[in-house]
Amino acid sequence: MEARKKVLNQAEMMFMRYGIKSVTMDDIARDLGMSKKTLYQFVSNKADLIQQIFAKLIESEKEAIHSIVENAGNAVEEILNIGKYILQQLRSISPRTLYDLHKYYRDSWELIQALHQKHVYFVIKNNLDRGIEEGLYRSDIDSDIVAKLYIGKTSSVVDEDLFPLRKYNKETLFKEFIKYHLHGVASQKGLKLLDKYSGK
Repeated sequence: MEARKKVLNQAEMMFMRYGIKSVTMDDIARDLGMSKKTLYQFVSNKADLIQQIFAKLIESEKEAIHSIVENAGNAVEEILNIGKYILQQLRSISPRTLYDLHKYYRDSWELIQALHQKHVYFVIKNNLDRGIEEGLYRSDIDSDIVAKLYIGKTSSVVDEDLFPLRKYNKETLFKEFIKYHLHGVASQKGLKLLDKYSGK
């Protein structure tokens, strides 16, 4: 189990730093000080390795977001803190990594997206329900529909055709997206709180 963890951690570090396409299985095996044959005892191929790494990242994200939700004083603080966490994660990923994943490992990308979207849906829906209950979000919104719209919009944010990473900064995109979402759902009370958190 420890050996598998070491493989995933090392490959993750290399993929995040250098991109996916430029890092070969030979590179990973060499960095780990093992033969490629030994490496293939833990993964079937490069696509399998990518899927295992991102499945692990999604589990880590679930744990971190659960902690944020438990400690947030209200729905607005919760979504802003989740946003800060996601931004920190984005900073650790090379734009090249996302580009390579999207372009060369489409099946892995789609599997990761499906896993991630399922988790994001529940996080956003619960946040919307909490915000409505606290009077910080508008009472006339349908949390199920808005959570699904949120997922649809996040797919647009990472769409390489719509927002090529060479032209758009991913942090700026995500900040604008969160701002857009909150201004769409917040009540007057929620907007005042948002201004307070934003230092206005």
